[in-house]
Amino acid sequence: MDAELKKQLTKIANTIRELSIEAVQKANSGHPGLPMGCAEFGAYLYGVAMRHNPKNPKWLNRDRFVLSAGHGSMWLYSLLHLSGFGLSMDEIKRFRQLHSKTPGHPEYHITTGVEATTGPLGQGVGNAVGQALGLKMLAARFNSEGFSLFSNKVFCLAGDGCLMEGVSAEASALAGHLGLDNLVLIHDANKITLDGFLSESGSEDTKMRYKAYGWDVYELDGYDFDAMDRIFTEIRESQKKPVFIEMTTIIGKGSPNKAGTHKVHGSPLGVEEVEATKKALGLPEEEFYVPQAVYTFFEQKLTKDAAIEQKWKEMFRVFSESRPDQYKLFMQMVEKKLPDHLEEQLRAIEMKSSLATRTSSQNVLNVLGDLLPQLIGGSADLSGSDMTMMKKFPIIAKGNFAGRNIKYGIREFGMATAASGLAQTDMIVPYIGTFLTFSDYMRNAVRLAALSKVQVIYQFTHDSIFLGEDGPTHQPVEHYAALRAIPNLHVIRPADNNEVKMAWLAALRYRGPTAIILSRQNLPELSACNVPYEQGMGKGAYFLKKEEKKIDFTLIATGSEVSLAMDVAAALEKIGKGVRVISMPCWEIFEEQSDAYKHSLLGGDIGRRVSIEAGVSFGWAKWIGLDGIAISIETFGESAPQSDLAAEFGFNVDSILDRLLA
Repeated sequence: MDAELKKQLTKIANTIRELSIEAVQKANSGHPGLPMGCAEFGAYLYGVAMRHNPKNPKWLNRDRFVLSAGHGSMWLYSLLHLSGFGLSMDEIKRFRQLHSKTPGHPEYHITTGVEATTGPLGQGVGNAVGQALGLKMLAARFNSEGFSLFSNKVFCLAGDGCLMEGVSAEASALAGHLGLDNLVLIHDANKITLDGFLSESGSEDTKMRYKAYGWDVYELDGYDFDAMDRIFTEIRESQKKPVFIEMTTIIGKGSPNKAGTHKVHGSPLGVEEVEATKKALGLPEEEFYVPQAVYTFFEQKLTKDAAIEQKWKEMFRVFSESRPDQYKLFMQMVEKKLPDHLEEQLRAIEMKSSLATRTSSQNVLNVLGDLLPQLIGGSADLSGSDMTMMKKFPIIAKGNFAGRNIKYGIREFGMATAASGLAQTDMIVPYIGTFLTFSDYMRNAVRLAALSKVQVIYQFTHDSIFLGEDGPTHQPVEHYAALRAIPNLHVIRPADNNEVKMAWLAALRYRGPTAIILSRQNLPELSACNVPYEQGMGKGAYFLKKEEKKIDFTLIATGSEVSLAMDVAAALEKIGKGVRVISMPCWEIFEEQSDAYKHSLLGGDIGRRVSIEAGVSFGWAKWIGLDGIAISIETFGESAPQSDLAAEFGFNVDSILDRLLA
C-alpha cells in the first residue's frame, strides 16, 4: 500500500475517533472504546475493502457489514456519515437522543447502511451467517456463465463478548459446516470486557476453536494497513472457506489515561480526557471537525463504487433480456409478490378431516413451495416432528446451495439469528421450526426480529401439555403469554385445517415476524372455521357460534381448545343456557380491528366471559374481564397419555361445566 493512501486512512481513523468520543461525550452516554480501538480497521474497510454504493444502499450485490459488537455504534455511525450514506452531522450530534437516527445500538430500518439490529452480543454473528447463507443460495439460483449476479461478501466485526456468547458458536459451527466462502468475521481482540480484563473470565484459544469449526484463520495487527490490504486482497481473490481474522487492537487507543482498560469500554472519556486525547492525536480543538480531505476521499470512492454498480446493472440488463424466465423469478423474489388468488389456492388444499395442525401446516407448505420461490424452510433437527420439510426440494449442503430446506442442527438460537439474516437479504422469506417449549432458547432473536420488523415465520409445534408422555420438560404452558408479550410479533394458534391455511396467508401478508403455534395431536375439522380470510383469520377473532337466546356465557378459545369450546357450548345449550363461541387465533390481529368490530364480539351484555386455552391465564383478563373465568393451566404439566392429562387439568366438558355452573 502506498504511503499517501496510508496517510489518508490514518486521517480517516483519527476522524472516526474524534466524532466518536465527542458524540459519546455530548450524550454523556455510550461506548468510546471500540470506535477508538478499531478506527484504522474502519477506515480500511469502508475506504478500501467494501464494494458497495452508499448512494444506492440496497443494491443487491453490495458487500454487507454487520457490527455484532453493537455497543460500538458510533464507530459505524461515523463511517456511515463519512462514506456518504446520508447520515448527517446533526444526527451524529444527536447520538442516543429521542427519535434520532443514531440510537445507542444500530437498528435495522432506522439508519440507512445498518444491515442488522445488533446489541445483545453474539447475535450479529448469526445475522451475518444468515446473510452469507442467503447470498450463497441466491447465487446458486441465479448465477450462471456470464452472469455473476451475486459475488458479494459479508463482513462482521465481533468483540470478545460476542465470541463468549453461545449463539456465536452455534452460528459459526453452522457456517463452517456449510463452507460459507463469502463470510468474513473479524474479531476485535482487545482482551477487555466491561468488567475488566478478559483473562479474568476467559482463556480459550479462539483461533483454534474457529479452525475446528472449519474456518480459515488469519492474525492481524489492527494498525497495520499493509497487512490489512494483503489479507483482504487474498480473501477477495481466493476465499474457499469462511474466514476468521484475529485482529489485535487496543481498546480506547489514543486516550492517554484510559486506553487498554475497561474504563473506556462503556463510559464517556470525560471532558478533560477528551481534550487530552485530541491533543495527543493532534486533532483541532473544534468539536465534530471533519477535514475536507476526508470527505473528498470518500467522494472519490463513491465514484468508483458507482462505476462497479453500473457495470453490474448492465450485466443485469442483459440477464433480464436473455433469461426472461429467470428474470421473472428474480423479480418475484425481490418483490415478495404473492399470487393474486393465493387465498383460493390455499382453501382448496384437500386434507383429512382430523389432522394434527403441524401436519396440516406441512400440507400447506408443500403447496406454498411451488407458488413462492422466496420461501425457504429449516428446522433445528426436528423437521420430521415439526413438519417443516418441503418435500419436493433438496436440503442445503456444502457446495450445493440450490435447495430450499436448511438443517440447522440442534442450534435453536443460532437458527433464529440466521433466519433474520436470511430475511435481511431482501429476497428471502424464511420459516424455521422447533418445539414451542424451545422457543425459550430463541427468544432474544425473536425479540430482535420483532424490533427489526423482519419477515421471519416461526413454526412452533408440540404446543401444549397434550403432546403427552414427554412430560413437563417438553410441555409448554407459559409460552403463549411469553410470545404475545413481544411487540410486533403476530402469534397465531390455529384450531384446525381451515385456520392453518389462513394462518399462513396472514404470515405471508405481514411484513414482520409471525409465530404459528401448532398441535402434535389430531384435531377435528370445524365447518364453522371454514370462512374467508377477511371474515375469520383476517380479523384475529370471529364468531364460531352465535347465541340463540339471551347470552349466559361467551366462550373464547384458541387452537386445540376451540373444538372443546364448541362441545362445552353444546352441553350448556342442552341445559337451557345461551352461549356464544369465539375463535381468537391471533390477539395481535384482533387488536388492529376497529372498535366497532371488537364491540360486536365482546361488547355489551354477553354474559360471563370464559377463556379456554391450555396455558397460563396471563393476559386473558383483557378479554374476559376481572369477573371472567379462565380455563387454564397454572402449573407445569405431567408425563402421561393425553386423555389422562385432559382429566387431570380440567380440559374436558364435564370439568369445565363444573367450573362454569359452580
